[in-house]
Amino acid sequence: MVDLAKTYRVAALERRPLAEAMTHASRVAEARIGFALSGLDSDVAAAMQYAVSGGKALRAFLALETARLHEINPVAAAGAAAAIECIHAYSLVHDDLPCMDDDDLRRGQPTVHKKWDEATAVLAGDGLQALAFELLVQAECQPRAKLNLLMSLSNASGVRGMVGGQAADVAAETAETPLNLEQVMDLQAAKTGALISWAALVGPRMAEAEREPLSIYGRSLGLAFQIADDVLDATGDVATVGKAVGKDAAAGKATFVSLLGLDGAKSRAASLVEEACDALSPYGEDADTLKEAAQFVIARTH
Repeated sequence: MVDLAKTYRVAALERRPLAEAMTHASRVAEARIGFALSGLDSDVAAAMQYAVSGGKALRAFLALETARLHEINPVAAAGAAAAIECIHAYSLVHDDLPCMDDDDLRRGQPTVHKKWDEATAVLAGDGLQALAFELLVQAECQPRAKLNLLMSLSNASGVRGMVGGQAADVAAETAETPLNLEQVMDLQAAKTGALISWAALVGPRMAEAEREPLSIYGRSLGLAFQIADDVLDATGDVATVGKAVGKDAAAGKATFVSLLGLDGAKSRAASLVEEACDALSPYGEDADTLKEAAQFVIARTH
């Protein structure tokens, strides 16, 4: 009988520096999505491709890098990397709509509803969500592992994860009492952290290996990422960040910065990055690029 676990495994691959690994992940995800959309001549398909272009591809990087850490063939993991970028992009397209955050800029470019129209943006987001699961089915691993990937992405992107966190964020804008720190942490663990955590667990899920170290890493990284976003919203400028800034303070939203202060927020983010890096100790130097990614998350300017 063929051992499928070995079929999709490769000898240990050479570790890339962070910048190179993230560029590679972006190219892999965009190429896989572009291939899936090839031959479709419509505004919706064009908007879908536009929405996944030009980002940092952090989540695709996490998927491919944790797959590499578990000696999973990168071609086998490409579907998972593309899938998480589709889900992330769909969330941004819908988040930018006038009924949500009402943003005109994303990644320094017009948001999808500004470049096309609101109906096209809604449909492009819907299309990206559906495409994510089509691409994830193409991830090459044992059937049990694939079902785990599909179910966990459903949870991470749905009402138990990103959608639920987004709903809580919208509700908080009109709540009589501002959220406290624990509530903000719970909200952001769902809204932002769930997809980052999922991406960080692609490798062990595909390999059916121990998840705890990367579960801790992903959870800490997700919160650090959101704190860095709050800091950028408070201190950044539109030209550098690539989207509107200062909106949280203007709306009176409770954020890590408003609750902890600027220095306190930065200190909390640094502590979370330390936790994330410490969790990687079982992997030794082979996880150094993931440690670089954690540092990048709080040092980034956009």
